[in-house]
Amino acid sequence: MFSLSSRVTAGRASLRAFSTTRARNADLAKLILIGRLGKDPEVRTTRSDKEYVSYTVGTNNYPPPPPNADGSWPKTKTTWHTVLSFNPSANNYLRNLQKGSHVYVEANFEIREPEPDADPDSTRGQRQILLRHEHIRVLKTAKRDSEEGHEE
Repeated sequence: MFSLSSRVTAGRASLRAFSTTRARNADLAKLILIGRLGKDPEVRTTRSDKEYVSYTVGTNNYPPPPPNADGSWPKTKTTWHTVLSFNPSANNYLRNLQKGSHVYVEANFEIREPEPDADPDSTRGQRQILLRHEHIRVLKTAKRDSEEGHEE
């Protein structure tokens, strides 16, 4: 009824009908954050003297939790996320961002399990979630100190 070539073509189309790009063999773990910078980005160096930038983004979960029994709303909690950037061209841009800027961040994340022989109170002895900077977009810049309290 159907020729072999039409069955093979139909089989291929059903496998990749959703995309025109080549199949990839790598998995991806990505996190998207929309929040405010908690402090100015900091330039740091690794043990091997490689420069990187560390910045912190604060987020609040919405919608807020349901009201308490007395009808009052509980305070929303801020979650702080530390993001690391090892890309030199991105680092030049990140250095100029200011605390309080509203940002959209895309980061790849990796979970590192504690090292078995490490002290449980050290960072190596604890489970770590590492966020590696991929993209940032400033949604709204923070007011500069000189602009605050200055009216025209």
